[in-house]
Amino acid sequence: MRNSDLKRRSLVFIAIVVLIACIFIAKLTHLQLISSEWSNYAGRLTEDRERLDPIRGQFLDRNGELLVTNIASYDLLITPRKAVDLDTLALAELIGWEVERLIEQLDKASNYSRYVASVLVKQLNYKEYAQISKELYQFPGIKARTRSIRSNVAGVAGHLIGEYREADQKDLNSDKFYSLGDYKGKSGLEARHEKDLRGVPGARYHIVDVRNNKREILADLDTMPISGSDITLTLDLGLQRFAEELMEGKRGSVVAIEPSTGEVLAIVSSPFYDADDLTGSRRGVVYDSLRTHPHKPLYNRALRGTYRPGSIFKMLQGLIALDEGVIYPHSVIECNREIIGCHGEHTADNLTQAITHSCNPYFREVMRRVVLRGKDENHLVDASIGLTNWNERVEDFGFGTDLGGNLPGTRKGQIPSSGYYDGIYGKTHWGYSTIYSISIGEGELLTTPLQMANLACIIANRGTYREPHAIRDLGGRGKPEGEDNLHETSVNPKHFDPVIDAMQLVIEDETGTARRARVEGIEICGKTGTVQNKGDLDHSAFIAFAPRENPKIALSVYVEYSGHGGTWSAPIAGLLIEKYLTDSIKYKHRLDRVLTFEVDEL
Repeated sequence: MRNSDLKRRSLVFIAIVVLIACIFIAKLTHLQLISSEWSNYAGRLTEDRERLDPIRGQFLDRNGELLVTNIASYDLLITPRKAVDLDTLALAELIGWEVERLIEQLDKASNYSRYVASVLVKQLNYKEYAQISKELYQFPGIKARTRSIRSNVAGVAGHLIGEYREADQKDLNSDKFYSLGDYKGKSGLEARHEKDLRGVPGARYHIVDVRNNKREILADLDTMPISGSDITLTLDLGLQRFAEELMEGKRGSVVAIEPSTGEVLAIVSSPFYDADDLTGSRRGVVYDSLRTHPHKPLYNRALRGTYRPGSIFKMLQGLIALDEGVIYPHSVIECNREIIGCHGEHTADNLTQAITHSCNPYFREVMRRVVLRGKDENHLVDASIGLTNWNERVEDFGFGTDLGGNLPGTRKGQIPSSGYYDGIYGKTHWGYSTIYSISIGEGELLTTPLQMANLACIIANRGTYREPHAIRDLGGRGKPEGEDNLHETSVNPKHFDPVIDAMQLVIEDETGTARRARVEGIEICGKTGTVQNKGDLDHSAFIAFAPRENPKIALSVYVEYSGHGGTWSAPIAGLLIEKYLTDSIKYKHRLDRVLTFEVDEL
């Protein structure tokens, strides 16, 4: 081949290469500087963060029995752009809605976004979902999403454990942890320990387009969730169940505490409710029915209910008087019924006898001696000074306080002070004769069942108590710091013996007011109270501890509108003590009597 031909061919090849290069350069220039095709595509792609919810911590009882755990629920989601030719009549019938309601929800979903799935139905339980799941394929754009909800598998202590439900706008504004549709503890221990229970969420990252279609998973960026802490409660599941069984059909409360530790063994507010009824798709209907119920089942009587303590308060009056030195255990006081009424055939008692017989005139005189001490010549000023001292001594036993506030929602009650009566009658316009009804636990005194159970603990411990609490272990780290602070009352321990003697006689003596609480083989010490209600039946109240030496349980029982304290509260307490200490019930007739008794047919 001649050199001229070879040269010509080389030039042609180079020209072709240059031409192709020019075409590519021109195309790239067009794409970069003129066309918006690729920039629009890039704009349609974005990074999406999918939250991975952690497993919420569980509640267990003191023996490791499961109380509250997490179970699956199902949300139905609608993606409007995929819901082509949707049979709204059939779908409404399937989910049990009116067609108008369904159409309204579909319109809301479309207005929000045609490409993003919106929640149509929340929290179907597994039975509800099983009934409709086989038919969902008929409805384009409808899919199910599984999420976790709480289940009180033991079915007890709903008031104490509290409610877990959807976060409201206030929650979203105050804590960035929550997003629209998240759930959180809203009451009880679920709310108090929310940050411990909720754990730490993880994340999964995707590349998605504007229509929310996933294009790519960015696995290198994923983080795993950290589960919430399990909480072991101080409750004894068996005792809690038995207490709720005994209080079925009644209005009132039970609070049982281990005296040496302050650990709450059982806490019941009746009427109660099944906590699982406040989860799932029927929550709104159930909540409205509970909220409007005349007997207020949502109200926690054990912690928030305030009652006059009645005759139970006489023991505290006696302890203060002994410590003040105004009486002695053998001091005999006449039962003068001309000033204040009484009952029974006694005419004059010492302290032990007065507690056993629940003598009103005795304790009116006892408190008079505590209050009127001759600190001022004016007997009205003297009464004000004395009542201030008395008030401080009473608060020393935890009355008028929240007892450390370890149990959510605890109220302080009311221990009237000199300032309180000044506000009612005017300064130096009242005296002991105005206020003596508080000497027998009536008048302006208000206490809670928790405080009364704590009083039983103080007497059982001869003057000390640990703050009542319900958490035994938090995430394997033991009790929260300060959960069981120790308190020592200012009453000398030696003064408790005559009071405890009387409490034992209340149960064992033939003239005692709480013989129905007696359990053979167990030394029970208790005191009845009959809380007055003007124009209605009295409340039945009772506190007790057992056994007398090295007590294992102290408790208060209130049964509203049921009469004398020995009639219903005492036998309920006796059954609970027998069950806890022996794990059996010998007095079946007493059990049957309590179970069949109902107040106002709740």
